Amino acid sequence: MTMNKELIQRLPKAELHVHLDGCIRPTTMVALAKEQSVRLPAAEPEALAQAMYVRDAHSLEEYLAKYEYTLAVMQTPRAMERIAYEFVIDSAADGVRYTEVRYCPALHTPALSLTEAVEAPLEGIRRAEKTSGTQARLIICGLRTLSPRVSEDLARLAADYRGDGVVAFDLAGSEKGHPARDHVKAFEHALGHGLACTCHAGEGDGPESIRQALHVCGAQRIGHGTHLFEDPALEEEIRDKRIPLEVCLTSNLHTRSVDAVEQHPMRRYLDEGCVVTLNTDSRLMDGITLSDEYLLAHTALGCDRREIDQLILNGFESSFLPEDEKAKLVQQVRAELDEIA
Repeated sequence: MTMNKELIQRLPKAELHVHLDGCIRPTTMVALAKEQSVRLPAAEPEALAQAMYVRDAHSLEEYLAKYEYTLAVMQTPRAMERIAYEFVIDSAADGVRYTEVRYCPALHTPALSLTEAVEAPLEGIRRAEKTSGTQARLIICGLRTLSPRVSEDLARLAADYRGDGVVAFDLAGSEKGHPARDHVKAFEHALGHGLACTCHAGEGDGPESIRQALHVCGAQRIGHGTHLFEDPALEEEIRDKRIPLEVCLTSNLHTRSVDAVEQHPMRRYLDEGCVVTLNTDSRLMDGITLSDEYLLAHTALGCDRREIDQLILNGFESSFLPEDEKAKLVQQVRAELDEIA
């Protein structure tokens, strides 16, 4: 069965790996830049969208440089609230029923306090939930390139908001030369206070990065995991332990983690029985929606409707929601997928 984007948009979806500072509407960026006297690479929304689109990066580090522009307009509570609100509204328009959006509050200081940097996006997603019906939660990120003490502060911050909109702690940023083990105390604090943990690993570095995230830091999901296949024993462990992989096809192409989408190991991971979820990573920089990613999985990797439905269910089942909430949501999604031809 050949699927099209219209059908995929109708399917209920979950997104678990997406960065708030990578998902700003170009029109909003332009408006906020004027308010805050920020200079952008283009002054009109269409031109700005093209300027922010990553087409020529040679590495993860070059890709991440684009975030300097989005972060520059995210230094007020009002901006953070608006961006979070619009993110959920845009997600809902694409058929996303549940999303966990991540960001690093430390990148919004000293303009904002850490508390303000959490309260503002929480207010935005709560407001959007009421009008859209889409559920949203926050994941707070530490950064590999910042001091481990900052990660510990952020883990404490995340734990303080556990059950109040924050569901997990994450470690993001440049992998090479910045091992996750340096931030182990942050993970220990998060896990010790009942918070779930995920970790970017195996995107800009090899399987040893994934091994550290899993064995040293206690990550319960792996962000990307693109190079997992290079260590078959670790791949088998992750498969057997049902550790979800947060796969981002287009982003991995743009960061040069893969040379072509058709070569992406997601196909292998699915065939091997790994728990694979599909995500956008950064909608602005990658010029995509979640429906685009599912369509790409269909056209470039040969995922049929059965596999698409399984990817969708994996997203909901791998969420960090409380088990009772998750079970109810999964039941609803199963029924809806059965109804959509």
